[in-house]
Amino acid sequence: LVMVFYGSNGKSNPVSMENKVEHQAKNQITYDIHLPSDLGMLYKVRLGLQSLENSISQLSPRHFKMQNTSTLDTFSLTLNKTVPLSLNGDRWIEFPVEWPLKEALSVVTYHLTVFSRNILSKRNLLRMAACIYGTHGDTGDRSLLWSLQNVQQGEDNESFLVTVDAVELGELDKVVLLISSKTDCKVDIKKLHLKEAVKEHPIYVFEVNEALSVNANKPEIEREIPVSFIMRGDKQKNDIDNNLHKEGSQTRNLTEYTIKVYTGDKRGAGTDANVHIILFGNEDKSEVFQLSQSLEHQDPFERGKVDTFKIKTKKLGSLQSIEIGHDGKGFESGWFLEKVEITDTSRNSVYCFNCNR
Repeated sequence: LVMVFYGSNGKSNPVSMENKVEHQAKNQITYDIHLPSDLGMLYKVRLGLQSLENSISQLSPRHFKMQNTSTLDTFSLTLNKTVPLSLNGDRWIEFPVEWPLKEALSVVTYHLTVFSRNILSKRNLLRMAACIYGTHGDTGDRSLLWSLQNVQQGEDNESFLVTVDAVELGELDKVVLLISSKTDCKVDIKKLHLKEAVKEHPIYVFEVNEALSVNANKPEIEREIPVSFIMRGDKQKNDIDNNLHKEGSQTRNLTEYTIKVYTGDKRGAGTDANVHIILFGNEDKSEVFQLSQSLEHQDPFERGKVDTFKIKTKKLGSLQSIEIGHDGKGFESGWFLEKVEITDTSRNSVYCFNCNR
């Protein structure tokens, strides 16, 4: 059993589940693992089997629980998934990490359509895998030639569809193809189309247009293909155009503020509650802004840390006061706020609001 852990600071190498802890309960195995570096806030785990030498026909994990032995942070979830174990098949399952009061990413089925010239006739000799990358990490190497759907074959053209289940990747930006063969051959790939199965659009298009010479005695070929363009549906495209037009006319009247929030360096100073702020100027007051997307930390408002946020709002004039608070959610949600510094980028003015409580 092998696992890969993804966090806000990157991902681990495959971690082999070898160090079993003794005294097992029935149908339960505990492992001690050591991750080589701090991965930050974990958001997904990939689980699979390294080799298929044993005769196990399938693996069906039911429940998963993990605890950081130094911080005692714990998460658990019910899986009830089966890892398929065909020799050429996709041997991985992914699941999001669920933390209290944090919204987990969802698992998405992606449709990858391969447009090629001569792959289908050689599919029994080829090994072909793809790793899809997005703003939320990657899928790892997934086998492409094991379960083909929508197969279409013409004289000079062919295409087939592969499904990939993965924790949502966000905006897609590249695909890495890995190809090897039992015999010397040429593989002609035209392009790849990639989209979420339940949505018609957007379709991410990756242009390849290359005939690759695969040598049986040489290492597998690796090709990195960045996204060429994105096909959006007419409605989606019009919505985006309208929003851009609206934003363009509104942006001219907006002022950008940079907000630096200093959490004190005292025991229990941090909070996991949801923090909001309102700015009051001599001309107007802002709407309520939720401070959730810190530019420095995935988990904001931790002890002794500074978090920066950018907001845009109507012109307020000179800032006179702020209202800042939280919703009290979470265990020990109390928060020691040292101060808030706000920069009006249009005037280059800095305002400091001390709190110290």
